[in-house]
Amino acid sequence: MAEAHRTIASPVGDLVLTVTETGLTGVYFPTSRHHLAVSSPSREGSGGTNDLLNRVEAQLKEYFAGKRTTFDLPLEPSGTDFQLNVWGLLRKIPYGVTTSYGELARRLGDPKASRAVGAANGANPIPIIVPCHRVVGSKGELTGFGGGIERKRWLLEHEGALIPLGDR
Repeated sequence: MAEAHRTIASPVGDLVLTVTETGLTGVYFPTSRHHLAVSSPSREGSGGTNDLLNRVEAQLKEYFAGKRTTFDLPLEPSGTDFQLNVWGLLRKIPYGVTTSYGELARRLGDPKASRAVGAANGANPIPIIVPCHRVVGSKGELTGFGGGIERKRWLLEHEGALIPLGDR
């Protein structure tokens, strides 16, 4: 199935959105480990992909404006069954709330799987919308994020899950 993509500006930098006719497949930061190699600023597709790109862009703008706390979009992440299970749990973490890798592992039924949960979290192709930024270390410390720790901090501060530390 052909993908279309669009680059949009956001408070955390440019984001590349990728979609098929039926779902969102990716949100990529320029610094993402799994960054999509984009040869042009955007590759609009047919009416269906353009409509979906418009919906994703509109919902992200509402999120960044503080007017949206959940997303209502068809998602098509590509991953293993384990990754899909972890990403499903991520979608259940409420706006403005954080949890730990260990807690997610316990919810999956394997308290020793926190490293595997961390790896799946890091492979999430749809950050922000599938809120991997809401997962922190066991003591609340900010740990890895494909978009970088400063972006993770910004997203958590934006949601009120972290108290701003002032100018850095």
